[in-house]
Amino acid sequence: MIVVKVGGSLYDDRRLGPGLRLWLSEQTAPVIIVPGGGPLADAVRGLDHVHSLGEEAAHWLAIRSLSVAAQFLESLIGRPQSRHPIRVVDCHDFFRRNDTTPHTWDVTSDSLAAAVSARTAARKLVLLKSVDMPPVPWPLAAANGWVDPHFPTAVAGATFDVVALNFRSWLDDHLGPNPPPAAGVSSSAVPEVAPGGYTDRTRP
Repeated sequence: MIVVKVGGSLYDDRRLGPGLRLWLSEQTAPVIIVPGGGPLADAVRGLDHVHSLGEEAAHWLAIRSLSVAAQFLESLIGRPQSRHPIRVVDCHDFFRRNDTTPHTWDVTSDSLAAAVSARTAARKLVLLKSVDMPPVPWPLAAANGWVDPHFPTAVAGATFDVVALNFRSWLDDHLGPNPPPAAGVSSSAVPEVAPGGYTDRTRP
């Protein structure tokens, strides 16, 4: 079993659908996909910033937003050609039954994917990112914003391997440059967050 976290920062890349289908077709084991929150979780974070919802309420709203992200990825991927089962996890349903992570903004889909990996006895966790991650200790990776602050704790003593892949670079190598938007369409398929906002292109 392989758990694959698809970073929400990849959602604005027009090659994501065909790229994921191609990458998934090359995997040699069943795959569970954990969606990143991207602009959906950013919207919840913005609401929390404005309205001081509190970490508990904001946590579950952010988790619920991942249900939308899961449906988005299911629509994007369709039925990839693979010899092994592939499914996208509904994080809200999963963590209502397996509530193992702190309810703070230190937890993002990185740590959620680690929790899914532990629960499903996966042999590997693959983090699909928008940036290169050098082979450094996880606390340093967290300090640089490459994984969330809770991730080093989430993978401490893990029985699964963790691999980070710059999926934008992989897409460049396998599908060529990201195509420009159609006429009349914004240069970014994902709108930027309002001032004081939370979208960070360096974050996976």
